[in-house]
Amino acid sequence: MDISVVTAVHNGEKYLRETLDSILSQTFGNFEVIIIDDFSTDKTPEILAEYAKKDDRIKVFANEENLKLARSLNKGISLAGGKYIVRMDADDICLPDRFEKQFKYMETHPETDVSFCKYFLLQDGEISPC
Repeated sequence: MDISVVTAVHNGEKYLRETLDSILSQTFGNFEVIIIDDFSTDKTPEILAEYAKKDDRIKVFANEENLKLARSLNKGISLAGGKYIVRMDADDICLPDRFEKQFKYMETHPETDVSFCKYFLLQDGEISPC
């Protein structure tokens, strides 16, 4: 496994489908998605179950209490099997080649420990660079 996408979500139903669709639309395919459902009370668990059923790269783990973001992410990282960790929030959307570009960069620059990507702000239907 090359990449483990680690996400923690608490009541993230509003953008969760868009986030998962952007992950599953990546041009790079050797990844797993570790999602920690941090005791959601909205439709998040149903959405996660739907996507996990569609794609076996999606692995959902549910907290029995709300552990908050940091502890949930640490749990996800401990479950990850990839060479690299890609961090995403439940309201992030990736461009289709994000994983491919970051993987190639990390593989050709072994002296690099951390990489990140440029982000854009999506507000009221408008996309603007930050």
